[in-house]
Amino acid sequence: MGESNQSVTSDFTLMGLLSHSGPHLVLFSLVAVIFTMGLLGNSILLFLIRTDSRLHTPMYFLLSQLSLLDVGFLLVTIPKMAANFLQGVGSISFGGCAAQMFFLMLMGVSEGVLLSLMSYDRYVAVCHPLHYPVLMRRQVCLLVVGTSWLSGVLVASIQTSITLHFPYCASHTVDHFFCELPALLKLSCADTSAYELSLSISGVLILLLPLSLITTSYSHVLRAVLCMHSAETRHKAFTTCSSHITVVGLFYGAAMFMYMVPGTYHSPQQDNVVSLFYSLVTPTLNPLIYSLRNREVRMALVKVLGRTGFMSKR
Repeated sequence: MGESNQSVTSDFTLMGLLSHSGPHLVLFSLVAVIFTMGLLGNSILLFLIRTDSRLHTPMYFLLSQLSLLDVGFLLVTIPKMAANFLQGVGSISFGGCAAQMFFLMLMGVSEGVLLSLMSYDRYVAVCHPLHYPVLMRRQVCLLVVGTSWLSGVLVASIQTSITLHFPYCASHTVDHFFCELPALLKLSCADTSAYELSLSISGVLILLLPLSLITTSYSHVLRAVLCMHSAETRHKAFTTCSSHITVVGLFYGAAMFMYMVPGTYHSPQQDNVVSLFYSLVTPTLNPLIYSLRNREVRMALVKVLGRTGFMSKR
């Protein structure tokens, strides 16, 4: 019993992504710059959606939730990695590891569900524009957001509690730069094969069901866009939808590699790179993708910059 209790309360050691060599110092600086850009980009997008009345639409309300999730991704992983690098240690408490794993899974599942429901928003906007105010009224938007967050909380609670229920009586060194479920399972001294199988099956369902909704929605959207007679309307619809498809591709590509491809087919180093991509690069790219390809967001930003004096009057 004492050994079991010790396995539950002991700290874990994160291997980390970087060493203190010259190239890794440059990489750390790059990570810090991207992290700062990600926080600023998502914060600015949230501010614009909040303050500009032209962005008070269902699409931008859902986009604000995506930015909140992206901020969560950045804050859960990168500060701890940076602190460990600067302090020269990689320890994380059992509670800290549990919290990190829970919130990462919450953000991941919630974002996957939200992206799929955002595709429904684009489907209604393009294919049923006259019914859009009714089909995407405020109550529906709140239901969409509530469904995404609740799904994340439910899956994260179940998966985290089951994972931490296993005894960790052998090595406590996690071959990863944060506490992620697949990396932690490798340390258990119990047989986790049945759970890993169920995890793979649930991962397929969690990923494929939203992807099927996205594929169905955009197949109808593409058909409707091709039938549009106005080139301007067709371009606007294509630009908005292509931004969302790009974000979907970035997110689901990394998620499918981590949770649908069996662990024997990818190394810890590959896991680190993919995890860094979806926890740092993707959250930083998302606001850039939506702002650079979206005229309303660009106009809102120019308006704010003009008010604050950053853009001189000509």
